[in-house]
Amino acid sequence: MLARKSIIPEEFGLPGLVSRMPRKPVFRDRVNKARFIAKNGSCNLAHKNIREQGRFLQDVFTTLVDLKWRFTLVIFTTTFVSSWLLFAMSWWLVAFAHGDLDPTRENMTDCVKNLKSFTSAFLFSIEVQVTIGFGERVITEQCPTAITVLILQNIVGLIINAVMLGCIFMKTAQSNRRAETLIFSRHAVIAVRNNRLCFMIRIGDLRKSMIIGATVRLQVVRKTTTPEGEVIPIHQIDVQTESAVGSNSLFLLAPLIICHIIDKNSPLYDLSAMELQCSDLEVIVILEGVVETTGITTQARTSYVSEEIQWGHRFVPIVTEEEGVYSVDYSKFGNTVKVATPCCSARELDEKPSILIQTLQKSELSHQNSLRKRNSMRRNNSMRKGAGSSGSLRRNNSGLAVPKVQFFTPTDGGQNLNAVT
Repeated sequence: MLARKSIIPEEFGLPGLVSRMPRKPVFRDRVNKARFIAKNGSCNLAHKNIREQGRFLQDVFTTLVDLKWRFTLVIFTTTFVSSWLLFAMSWWLVAFAHGDLDPTRENMTDCVKNLKSFTSAFLFSIEVQVTIGFGERVITEQCPTAITVLILQNIVGLIINAVMLGCIFMKTAQSNRRAETLIFSRHAVIAVRNNRLCFMIRIGDLRKSMIIGATVRLQVVRKTTTPEGEVIPIHQIDVQTESAVGSNSLFLLAPLIICHIIDKNSPLYDLSAMELQCSDLEVIVILEGVVETTGITTQARTSYVSEEIQWGHRFVPIVTEEEGVYSVDYSKFGNTVKVATPCCSARELDEKPSILIQTLQKSELSHQNSLRKRNSMRRNNSMRKGAGSSGSLRRNNSGLAVPKVQFFTPTDGGQNLNAVT
């Protein structure tokens, strides 16, 4: 059976109309790329398929320091308990070999007094290793074997204590603890400074104790392909900063703005504002220095992806002078303001310097227009206020108006009425 045809032609039906309607382009969000360095400075890198696991055991101390606290405490607790049990067994064997555990023996000097069971041997092992010495169980000079075990247990206990104390000290005094008070701005900005397009970030130190010999390094990480077809997933490109003169050390007393001039040697030289948002790059910032109080070298890291780089913005000033003292307002540490910045790349600015001049002229004109509008609005408001005050004065003074006075003058033919005010 043939399908029944509709009265309405197919080209005027709903499917036909929908197919002929112009469709708006659909912009899909770019897939979020994994960061190489997280905002808190941790490396987002997973090590897999490591076959030579024994290399970690060759450097036990560093492995213990790198472990988390819960694993370190479990390891040391297990080590102490195991050593106590091991030497408790040794003391029990010494007492058993000497015959101290025989209840029928009389008039014989024991190797360890009052050691009659494994429990008492375990308690004596703890007393020897941690040097408690309650006095109930004590070694005698009758057994050279017991003296040897005592010496061995003291040496082993000292080694375990030394490793534990050193590991705990290094974990509490790690350099990344000092890096918690080294802060970076949430966003990076790109704006014109000294007629050059610059990439800028702000760094600061929350503590009064300074970082000696502080240095800042910038790196751009991106996926590149060589002319030979080799794909480099993490290609690190060093970026020169404006303060890279001599030793490149910073006097990090107050928050500083680190500036990178986007020139021919910069990996950002060919990127415009639109291309930057679509690019797949990551700018890594590394701040290194020596802690003044401890002398330990510390390092703080962060990174900025393309979504965290604001084009045409500038950091607001946060250092002011108040009563002879410089004050830093950290509530405005990451605040930025919009400034006139060309949306083209630095290469186009070098090829056509007139673009920058036109942008600055437009910004100046818009600024003047805004000032004119603001002044005109203020003038209108003042005129309205003046008109309102004059009207109120007129209304208030209406009761004080001079009344009209009428004078009557006689004439020959009668009387005429003349009104004089």
